[in-house]
Amino acid sequence: MKKTEGDDIRRQARMRDLAAVSNLHAIQSLTSIEDADIYNNAVPADRKTPLNMLLQVNTSGEIQKSGLQYVDTASEATDSPLLKLACHIIENCPKLLFQGLMTIGSQQESLASSERPNEDFERLKQTRDVLEEMLRANPVFNERWGENGQLLLSMGMTADFEAALRAGSHIVRVGTGIFGARRM
Repeated sequence: MKKTEGDDIRRQARMRDLAAVSNLHAIQSLTSIEDADIYNNAVPADRKTPLNMLLQVNTSGEIQKSGLQYVDTASEATDSPLLKLACHIIENCPKLLFQGLMTIGSQQESLASSERPNEDFERLKQTRDVLEEMLRANPVFNERWGENGQLLLSMGMTADFEAALRAGSHIVRVGTGIFGARRM
């Protein structure tokens, strides 16, 4: 299905409406500089704290999943869209706080994560470690990212939240466990 200009206008309007919610704590699905700018411009001037942003990382490589490419090393990260987006938020979006990274792992890894470490979670942790090292190396970025000098990790959902917590997740998303499956 081809997206139209009208679809894009409606998507941007939904993003602006979302950013205007006064008690919204975080958005966990950011993947582009353009979207960061839309959110930053839409945050009300009277908001007392920046809107927390987590960048979505595709750790499974599945084409049906959104997210930026994960990185394993500083040399991979140097020109990566992930680092560029993080730096853009820190340098150009004063109403946003780059708080951390989020992933939706593969179902296969989720099902196997009770028997061994979840590879998708391990990739996100490695990506976080690389980004933290690079951000700490730039003193201009101090106090403009993470919480207490650490990027938060949002990984794990209802089926694999225990494995995510064992892997070091700060945030789990368990809506299905609380509210039940969505009606289609």
